[in-house]
Amino acid sequence: MSRPERGVQFAKSIKVIDWLKTEVLDQIATLFKGIHYANQHMIIDSLSSLAISVYVLARRMGFSFRELDQAVSQKLREHAREGHQLEEWYGDLSSLDDYLNKR
Repeated sequence: MSRPERGVQFAKSIKVIDWLKTEVLDQIATLFKGIHYANQHMIIDSLSSLAISVYVLARRMGFSFRELDQAVSQKLREHAREGHQLEEWYGDLSSLDDYLNKR
């Protein structure tokens, strides 16, 4: 690949990362609207879009999907060990870790 082509690819990568960051923010705003209006379709749609955007953003930044999954599992176990309130009250963190490890 010639030097100008590498420059174009670099600029394109930066632009895609910036676009994905705005997608994450947009989906958070949509999630909040869905919660405000108690719109289940809007909530699940924005949550799924947010998850997709996060995974693709991680990939565009040089991390594999597996690396992100492993980091999430590690973070879940760490928070559960430290007595995070969501774990103490509901067991959500260990439940999510179990689910992710079984897929």
